[in-house]
Amino acid sequence: MQAIRLQQTIEKDGEIYLSNLPVFQGQQVDVVVSLSPLPETKKTFTARQLLNSGLIGVWENRTDIKDSLTYARQLREQSHRIKNELAAMAQDPQVQAELTQIQQDFSASDFRLLI
Repeated sequence: MQAIRLQQTIEKDGEIYLSNLPVFQGQQVDVVVSLSPLPETKKTFTARQLLNSGLIGVWENRTDIKDSLTYARQLREQSHRIKNELAAMAQDPQVQAELTQIQQDFSASDFRLLI
């Protein structure tokens, strides 16, 4: 089977356009799409946007939160702890083997596109 490699930047969500390929009507082709990771974007707010966002005072009526500063700090610490635990797990050879197997199973999935 002949392979053709193309690289494109997606212009519209959920759509890939292929054209000018050496294929003919009725011919079956296998299409494999490899996705590059999306860059992480961090949303930033101006002070006015933050005030207007509805985030300020969101815990105001929570009776289970006595000190919102302490509660927010605990949430951040918990988030960092979980992130560090996941990073440590990812270094485990058994976890790496399982992730590799999942990736291989996904890559081996049979997607067919009739052109």
